[in-house]
Amino acid sequence: MTVETYTNPVLNADWSDPDVVRVGDDFYLTASSFGRAPGLPLLHSRDLVNWTLVGHALERLEPAREFTGPRHDCGVWAPSLRHHDDRFWIFWGDPDQGILQANAPEIRGPWTRPHLVKAGKGLIDPCPLWDDDTGEAYLVHAWAKSRSGVKNRLTGHRMRPDGTELLDEGKVVVDGDRIPGWFTLEGPKLYRHDGWFWILAPAGGVETGWQGAFRSRGFFGPYEERIVLEQKDTDVNGPHQGGWVRTPSGQDWFLHFQQRGAYGRVVHLQPMRWGTDGWPVLGADGAPVAVHRRPDLPPQPPAAPATDDDFPGGRFGRQWSWTANPPPLSASLERGDPHAGWATQHSGDGLKLACVRSADAHDLRRLPSVLTQRLPGTPSAVEVELRLDSREPGARAGLTVLGDAFGWIGLQRGTDGAAHVVHRFAEAVAERERDADHATSAPEGRVRLRIEIGAGARCRFFYDVGDGPRASGPVFAATPWRWVGALLGLFALAPAGQGHAGAATFTQFRISAL
Repeated sequence: MTVETYTNPVLNADWSDPDVVRVGDDFYLTASSFGRAPGLPLLHSRDLVNWTLVGHALERLEPAREFTGPRHDCGVWAPSLRHHDDRFWIFWGDPDQGILQANAPEIRGPWTRPHLVKAGKGLIDPCPLWDDDTGEAYLVHAWAKSRSGVKNRLTGHRMRPDGTELLDEGKVVVDGDRIPGWFTLEGPKLYRHDGWFWILAPAGGVETGWQGAFRSRGFFGPYEERIVLEQKDTDVNGPHQGGWVRTPSGQDWFLHFQQRGAYGRVVHLQPMRWGTDGWPVLGADGAPVAVHRRPDLPPQPPAAPATDDDFPGGRFGRQWSWTANPPPLSASLERGDPHAGWATQHSGDGLKLACVRSADAHDLRRLPSVLTQRLPGTPSAVEVELRLDSREPGARAGLTVLGDAFGWIGLQRGTDGAAHVVHRFAEAVAERERDADHATSAPEGRVRLRIEIGAGARCRFFYDVGDGPRASGPVFAATPWRWVGALLGLFALAPAGQGHAGAATFTQFRISAL
């Protein structure tokens, strides 16, 4: 008899800082979304291995005026997902605002607007706990030194059971500076088990760290600590920060991330058990597993968050987010799509993006109107058809790999009225893009674009204007931002000026394995 196994990572893309909860036979996961909109992705699974994206909890980042332009490493950090009182709850930290929460009767919503639970700089990684035995509610959070000057400690509060406010000034419940060898303690997840308060929290930094467990008989401590997951002799660097979940049959599992450079933070699933001494044991005696027997759950068909898109009716799928809040267009709200932004809905297929006028058209990192999705974590080819409908000189549209450095290939309208294939890039330190190859003519204003993403996120760019694919420029190594993996993006732009600048149409977006 064949034993069914799974292979890590179970989510091989940048689903950063995952947290998970079970409700009945269903598992739900959310992750950091930083400065992108919509935010707080919501994923669903029945077996903890196959996941689909079912929506977002956050339509727009608030306060909206703070996110009219890209703030790639800001916004939504390390959310916690819980189910209490027949509602789903998500608490997250915005390092520049404080701790926020939203809640909903169903995972697909409607979600409440963000509510500020605790204002302050550097308040991150919050997690609530409702103690069913006592009726008390608690919250624990970490600190970002970049905003507060404080790090490596966890602060605990009593909280109103309705999740609207905290009931005390807070107390440091774990001070990482007092634990030999520990640094950058963050990302706490709070639980009750076997008469103990448990905090599962990582330390040691995202690339090199480990997963810790803390326990105390009382919420405010004192806590004992233990390292329960670390790299050891595996190739999984820094395995930490995630959530514990129990199946209906009583099996325990732990989902966490691994930092993989331009690919961002991919998600692994670790077996978990409770040792004879009452402490959790993760992975294979504290080391991450690469392949393991599947959870004791009904078999499910293979599934993964969608990537391909035909853009039916001009609408884009849930996998896409803007690099900042889209404009509050009354027309898009009337159509019932608050995310439409710079995309125009129509009767056919294809994404029709307005060529947004901008003085920053030379630097895609500064633009809110780039429509993005996550870079795949395995070697892949990305393809899309593009038609540049704008006649505006300087109007351009294309396919990009966007990070602290970026590269793109697409079409630009020349002063002679012709459309040209252009390929441009900018290094991390550069303030504007420059050519990666010589421009070539696209006689009909159409092109098929292709980026092949190989090992190490090294990217090769190709174009086809009807006479077969041709390589363009040198290899480009994708780079992340500080906390966000590199992104794939579609965009349409025009030089600063007055009046409508036309549009570009994208069709048949595909990602295939190499």
